[in-house]
Amino acid sequence: MKKHVSIAVFASGSGTNFQAIQNTIERGQLNAKIELVVTDQPGAYVAKRAAEKGIPVLALNPKDFDSKEAYEYEVLNALKENQVEWLVLAGYMRLIGDTLLSAYPSKIVNIHPSLLPAFPGKDAIGQAMAHGVKITGVTVHYVDEGMDTGTIIMQRAVNVIDGDREKTERTIHEVEHEIYPAALQSLLV
Repeated sequence: MKKHVSIAVFASGSGTNFQAIQNTIERGQLNAKIELVVTDQPGAYVAKRAAEKGIPVLALNPKDFDSKEAYEYEVLNALKENQVEWLVLAGYMRLIGDTLLSAYPSKIVNIHPSLLPAFPGKDAIGQAMAHGVKITGVTVHYVDEGMDTGTIIMQRAVNVIDGDREKTERTIHEVEHEIYPAALQSLLV
């Protein structure tokens, strides 16, 4: 069997996509190993999830740095120390800058809760519901310098449950937890 691919998961919140990826790895269905979790929110629940699995966490507040570049260099040093090959954004609420983009060309992926190019950026579910669409979805895409503008890797449609954001959001998260590990496995082979 091929050696696993070393990945870092970047997250800003609770880490449900991190957990879905880790569960898929533990079941032997994703040939990867999470070497590091990076969070820009030191109190984020994803840090607790990672610690419970024995995965190192780099929790840095970007506001503690003089620039985005200085923040990303600190992150890059940790990625190099952990020999990370791919960056997996999973609810990471920051745009990736030139420092990381140039260090990991075509090896940074993100998941977004819409059928891109529709509803990029923050609160995609709210945007979809405000526009009255009947179908939204989930997109896995490469990260580039734009906001949710990278080449699409995989998408899946999700029906909007009319007037019920909570149920719609729950369904989207269920689809995210299926599609992200599948997309990663297709990339990491």
